[in-house]
Amino acid sequence: DHLKPSDRLDNEELNGMISGNIERLPEKERTVISLYYFNELTMKEIGRRLKLTESRVSQIHTKAVGRLRGKLRKQNYC
Repeated sequence: DHLKPSDRLDNEELNGMISGNIERLPEKERTVISLYYFNELTMKEIGRRLKLTESRVSQIHTKAVGRLRGKLRKQNYC
């Protein structure tokens, strides 16, 4: 690990803010984000699991990422 202690603290703080904001997303958006980034499923696999089209999963993902960016901007992290 080559990060300075101050950089490591910044990363931990940012990760905490992201996690907190993910928890506050609507359920379907939270599920898509979790399956995509943490379970590393493809949009197609998520669609099969949630009984949605791959296109709809992509739309939900885009909306969730936009919401997260907006929340982080308000918290001065983007």
